[in-house]
This record gives sequence, C-alpha cells and structure tokens, in this order.
Amino acid sequence: MTTTTNSPTIVLIAGHWLGAWAWDEVLENLETDHARAVAVTLPGLDGDDSARSTRTLDDQVEAIEDLLARLDVSEERPAMLVAHSGANGPVSLVLDRRPELVQRVVWVDSGPMANGSAFAPDFPEGAEELPLPPFDVLAEQASLEGLSTEVLERFRSRAVPEPGPVIRQTVELTNDARRAVPTTLVCCSISSEQVLEMARGGHPMFAEVANLETLDVVDLPTGHWPMWSRPGDLAEVIRSAASRAG
Repeated sequence: MTTTTNSPTIVLIAGHWLGAWAWDEVLENLETDHARAVAVTLPGLDGDDSARSTRTLDDQVEAIEDLLARLDVSEERPAMLVAHSGANGPVSLVLDRRPELVQRVVWVDSGPMANGSAFAPDFPEGAEELPLPPFDVLAEQASLEGLSTEVLERFRSRAVPEPGPVIRQTVELTNDARRAVPTTLVCCSISSEQVLEMARGGHPMFAEVANLETLDVVDLPTGHWPMWSRPGDLAEVIRSAASRAG
C-alpha cells in the first residue's frame, strides 16, 4: 500500500470480545487506497494471554499509545482513530490524554464517553470477565442485522471474554481539548437523527456528543457490526473521513 504525505495513519479498534481480526474485510477494502491502516487487539482480548482477565482500561490506553509511537505518530503527523462500540472507553481516554496525536476520531455505532461514566459500573466485583452472550440475548442489546450464519459462527468461535476490570472502570476525563478533535459519527443500528436527539436530551450514552466542536454524521444503516455486514461501505466511510482528517 502506498501512502501519500497528507494521509493519516488509520488505527482500527474493535469493541468488546473482538481483536484485530474483526477488521479483516475492511482492511481488504482499504488496501487499494493510499491510506495506511492498522488494526489492533487490545490487552485483555488476546485469547493467548493467560492474564487477560486482569487487564484494565489503563492497559488498553497504554497499548494504543505504544502503537502510535511505533507508527511514528506525532503532533506533526497525527493519526486517525476508528473506534467501534465498546472501544469508546480506551479511545476516550487516549483523546483526553494525548489529543495532539489524533487528527480525527471516527466512532462506529458508538460515541465518546462522558467523564465519570463506566460501561457496566454494576458488573459484579467477583466476576472476572464477561463472555459473549448467547445471540438471542445479545440481539436484545445490539442489532445483529446483516450478519449471516457463517459470520455469527466466526464471531462465536473467535470471541474472547471481555475483562471485568475494563467494563467496570470509571473513565476520568479532565482535558477539554479532547472535544476539539474533529469527529465523525457513523450511525448504524441507531440513526443519526435519533443519536443527535439523544445527545441534545442529555442521554448518558451520547451526552458528550453535544460538547464536540467539529462533528460530521454519517448514516450507514445496518446492524451493530458493520465491519461484517457492510465492510466495503464502512471502508469507504473511513476513507472519506481520512480525506477530511486535516
């Protein structure tokens, strides 16, 4: 893949239970473009890590920051972060701690977390991890629209339980500069109209959206996992966001 001077490095970060493998089809579609794209498996989501259930949000933030350093990302050459679903915790913290390293953030069926929030604050302290639920249970929480039987089987076979500390940990945000990072919301299972209405109404899931200084909104109607249901279209959205990253 060739890279132009003005093209930011794209870092793809999947949500709960998923590793870098979740982005394979999106990466295939991006490979014909000029952008340099890299998918990451966060600490706690590597099935070969014997200590994965003890990993924390801070471990995940450190891993993202270390990756950015290895990719030679700097204030002069910032990256574009693409965060799907539950990756909003570590990515919100990276934006808070190192906003100068992020040229644009793309939230895929997700959005920035608010200060003092946690994904599952009531998750029992004694529970080490959250396995992928049965699909009939999961479908009550997030749309499975567009996912074939084959895709669901792959999801089930490759999913890694989410570490308890990650979903319990409260996100502490102090740097308002995070809100100045240009942002793209990719709305899939919830329409942009609904998302913006919830943001204006102060809904906990999207309240922070109302505080963003530069916001683009893209509707990509499908289920909660567009990297599998509409990988080519999602790649095009990411490519377009990268072209506006500056």
